[in-house]
Amino acid sequence: MASRDQFQRFIFEDSQVRGAWVKLNDSYSEIGSQAPYPASVRRMLGESLVASVLMSSTLKFEGTLSLQAQGEGPLRTLMAECSHDRFIRGLARYDEHAVTEDSLNALLGEGRMAITISPDKGQRYQGVVPREEESLAGCLEEYFERSEQIPTSFFLFADENCSAGLMLQKLPGDTEQDSDLWDRLNHLASTVEAEELLTLDSETVLHRLFNEETVRLFDAEPVAFRCSCSRERTLGALESIGKEECYSILDEQGSIEMDCQFCHQHYRFDRNDIDHLFTGHTLH
Repeated sequence: MASRDQFQRFIFEDSQVRGAWVKLNDSYSEIGSQAPYPASVRRMLGESLVASVLMSSTLKFEGTLSLQAQGEGPLRTLMAECSHDRFIRGLARYDEHAVTEDSLNALLGEGRMAITISPDKGQRYQGVVPREEESLAGCLEEYFERSEQIPTSFFLFADENCSAGLMLQKLPGDTEQDSDLWDRLNHLASTVEAEELLTLDSETVLHRLFNEETVRLFDAEPVAFRCSCSRERTLGALESIGKEECYSILDEQGSIEMDCQFCHQHYRFDRNDIDHLFTGHTLH
């Protein structure tokens, strides 16, 4: 069966403007089912997942792009991650007794947001996202304008069952034959309704918005939820805790047990596992 979760790039012919579209159904539902998220937190998580997929279209290497926020408001943690091959995961931590607001800044309160790019090979990069706009889309637009000097527009929507979005980006270069193109495209894109992006396919949406422009749509790519946790990576986390702390937990509890915060996979390590981790051999 064809994936209901899809991502597509598109370009406007003879211009420096490119775009991307994404719609998430199954992966969004699977990620959203990991906790009893209040509606406003679930929508914000959905918008973040969509944004991570859209921004991943700018990656020129194998790796991941993640959007992370830490706040002092009802929403304490927000994280969405997308790999170069469109596997996503995400989570939110929140105070269930204090969630009464809908906007990003009201939910997060004081706090920090960042975009982290982690190549499989190479150096990790992190950029701070300004928090001056009320919406996630507005904050990301400010980030690209200030940090990347690339005019970028985001249109992000989510409801209980689906999340979807559109991104337009003007690449560097002065090859525009139509000087009004960027402003015109943004005006047209701003007319899109949440229901359109959440229910219609990409061709229908783009035709409705840009039927007087020449748009080339590339092949759709599937998007899916997949957690990157593993027993080996969890052991790596234990190694970073340190030998003394690990053996202290073993002495107290008899084993070390850890759950992945993204998929709730359970990992258990006994003394043989920890011996092998720190000495390279086990004692029987």
